[in-house]
Amino acid sequence: MSANTRGAGTNQEGVRRHNLGTLLRHVHRSGELSRAELTSLMGLNRSTIAGLVGELESNGLLEQSTAAASRRTAGRPSAAVRLAGHGPYVVAVDLGVDRAVAARVGLGGHVFERAEATIVPGSEAWQVGAAVAGLIRHVVSLAPAGTVLLGVGVAVPGMVRRGDGLIRQAPNLGWRDVSFGSILLAALGVDVPVFLGNDGDLGAFAEHRRGVGVGVDDLIYISGNVGVGAGVIAGGMRIQGAGGYAGEIGHLAFDPNGEPCHCGSRGCWETVVGAHAIADALGSPQEQVIRLGEVLERYTSPPRDLRPIAANLGRGLAAVVNAFDPSMLILGGYFRPLFRLLRAEVSAGLRERALAPALESLRLTAPGLGADSVLMGAAELALEPVLTDPVASLAGGVPDARTRLAG
Repeated sequence: MSANTRGAGTNQEGVRRHNLGTLLRHVHRSGELSRAELTSLMGLNRSTIAGLVGELESNGLLEQSTAAASRRTAGRPSAAVRLAGHGPYVVAVDLGVDRAVAARVGLGGHVFERAEATIVPGSEAWQVGAAVAGLIRHVVSLAPAGTVLLGVGVAVPGMVRRGDGLIRQAPNLGWRDVSFGSILLAALGVDVPVFLGNDGDLGAFAEHRRGVGVGVDDLIYISGNVGVGAGVIAGGMRIQGAGGYAGEIGHLAFDPNGEPCHCGSRGCWETVVGAHAIADALGSPQEQVIRLGEVLERYTSPPRDLRPIAANLGRGLAAVVNAFDPSMLILGGYFRPLFRLLRAEVSAGLRERALAPALESLRLTAPGLGADSVLMGAAELALEPVLTDPVASLAGGVPDARTRLAG
């Protein structure tokens, strides 16, 4: 075989894998599509689409149905393609300060099982890793026999280095330079791909892909999880920064003469709108800080003591709007119930300091995924490899993981 022939073969294989991932990504986002729709979306002929569908079907990723297609189009129905009911899956983990939630999630964002464990504040990383591994084993134990675990996605309330997933700083967990992925793998005893990301970034990722931000190319998800962070989508792309540390908006300067912040600075925005500030205003015990969202959800009328905080929330959001000019701001975590209670005060603070042109197309809203934005973002992070190269991802997954993890 000549070098040119070998190069052509390699290129054809790369194109085929790319097309497999693209087709799977379309169905992942839509849930079900006809072959005719896939032909139009991908610009490929019907026989090529049929071959790609057949390969994904043989790998247990897709299955066929005619029902949905016949409802959408007149005339002869085109065979529809949908995600396999018992196909490969990932485990998503939302690691909070006081608890961790894990869920088994399939393609299409389908949550099958979930479990939760308490995290004792101040726990060592290996202790948290053991607790999270227990949750993963539990949700995997409920998976159908023979199904493949593709990977584990973990959302962390801290700064996660993009290159290798090292947690550089997670102040509210008391961690610095922690390789949590390695700790988790050691606790599981099984070699499975583990992906880590910042909670705010993953909240934005999920809301953009399947939440209130679908079809919105410029949005910011604001995360309230003891501290304050954000995820930024600009031009349809996640903005993570050079090292992966973008979005630490809680440490924007708000009052140079304000309270000391745990980051070492003074007067950060987080000191006036973070969970500790809200708990103090409510006269709540500091033990309730880590469950502040639940505390706020119990209110049916707006607490007067939170009105200044809501106004400061809006004023800080104005700085974010002036810097990024998003078309949507999504308030997640404990900001979700706070916004429900004090929408007028938040909006007034925003209008007070935001530049008028930036407000013209801005929508301020709660998450479409409710309390699951970050969890679903962790799932989408772990699913990315199979949506890029299904062949390689399946090869790197763990077949019948429930048996292997049980051991």
